[in-house]
Amino acid sequence: MSHTSNRPVDWEALVTQNENRLYRAALAILGDPHEAEDAVQDAFVRFLERAPKGLECSGAWLMRVLVNSCKSRLRLAWRRVGPLPESLPTPGPEERQELEELLSLPPEDRAVIHLHYYAGYSTDEIAQMLGQRPGTVRSRLSRARGKLRKLLE
Repeated sequence: MSHTSNRPVDWEALVTQNENRLYRAALAILGDPHEAEDAVQDAFVRFLERAPKGLECSGAWLMRVLVNSCKSRLRLAWRRVGPLPESLPTPGPEERQELEELLSLPPEDRAVIHLHYYAGYSTDEIAQMLGQRPGTVRSRLSRARGKLRKLLE
């Protein structure tokens, strides 16, 4: 089993500290609660199987793995985004409306918006996660903001 230093990973703490953040990112990108749960579980399994020794920031590593997993899931032909289920655990109707507006954007735009505004990553960090240039990420952010502005008017 891989670990982040010379001592074993505190698995419970790792999951507790990251699962909510990862789930929200996966849900924003994929638009489906079940797919998001699966993507988060896959990220944790990959951590157990492949996390490098001496890993400084396990949260960033998990997010990168999650984003890549979500991108792979989006490429699958059978995957379709459906309506937002009523059982979605959101604090209130305002967040639900924001999420529905976000889900109306293309997946690539959803990913950059979520990672920048909700998860707090810089454009350089997002570029590294998505395998894109920082300028491309900034362009996507700008276009996505414009689309969201129109949707929210």
